[in-house]
Amino acid sequence: MTMAAAGFRRYGGPEVLEVMRVAMPAAGAGQVLVKVEASSVNGGEIAQRRGKLRALARVSLPRYVGIDFAGEILALGPGVTEFSIGDRVWGTVDERGSVGAAAEAVAIDTGRVSRMPEGWSAADAVSVLAGAATAVVGLRDKARLRAGERLLVRGASGGVGSVAVQLGRMYGAHVTALASQASEQFVRGLGAAEVIDYRTSLDAIGTYDVVFDTRGTDLWRLRQHLAPRGRMVAVSFDVDRKVRSLGGIAASSIFGGRRIRFFLGHPTAALIGEVARLAEDGHLQPIVDEVYPLDRIGDAHARLEAGGVHGKVVLVVEETASGAVD
Repeated sequence: MTMAAAGFRRYGGPEVLEVMRVAMPAAGAGQVLVKVEASSVNGGEIAQRRGKLRALARVSLPRYVGIDFAGEILALGPGVTEFSIGDRVWGTVDERGSVGAAAEAVAIDTGRVSRMPEGWSAADAVSVLAGAATAVVGLRDKARLRAGERLLVRGASGGVGSVAVQLGRMYGAHVTALASQASEQFVRGLGAAEVIDYRTSLDAIGTYDVVFDTRGTDLWRLRQHLAPRGRMVAVSFDVDRKVRSLGGIAASSIFGGRRIRFFLGHPTAALIGEVARLAEDGHLQPIVDEVYPLDRIGDAHARLEAGGVHGKVVLVVEETASGAVD
């Protein structure tokens, strides 16, 4: 039995993406098989599709895309007792692996899945999950953001930044958003007390206790805007200047106390469950920029690459995606 899955057979622009026919996975021991209803497009996938990450991680082609998913459990693998068939769940695949979530189904370890927030649609869920899991770890665990501190969120209107603004407000910080002028009202609506145009010179942006950066460029310059005991968390790096960008992160741990903390999120079921509770308690709102069917995966990637996205570009997965090829 086969299913539809989106991916690419060669590196390049959005046009290299296609919907292929692949074997339907089966739930192994400790896994559940999930019928995927929605996934989303993430910046790391675009860099990988362009071939920008080949020097850092060798991958085989074809490569399948999609990190987060939301849907319904179709089958339980041996030893699974905490879920039932029909449960509505959300989760993430391992972005370092070969499996993609932009597909009709995924077989996933129970340690990477949790029940969806009550009352949320699959599209709403994937607009928040990956960004929220990243922002919780970055702000709470890495930066140890405290109430009353000044927080700068760079890239505040995007999929991760928009959730970081909401969480910063929840944690009691004074949130400043670095975003486009066109996004000012949007990020203020999420909880930003101040908004700075991203074209403003970094020399004029002020001083902060915590900087949360989603862009990965000019990290060393941004570090100069930390207060004496400030902390900076970067969830991306400049893929066009990998050595310089990663070198600056490493050097920050040697020279002075204003260390740049860089990490890649690998959410656990406990963290995903915590994000669900935050959503159900009203601390997080879904932010869907635009929705595309799976067979328009190329258009979805092009939308994110064009910029100006508020929240997430979402893919909805029909039971049988049209346009699939063998």
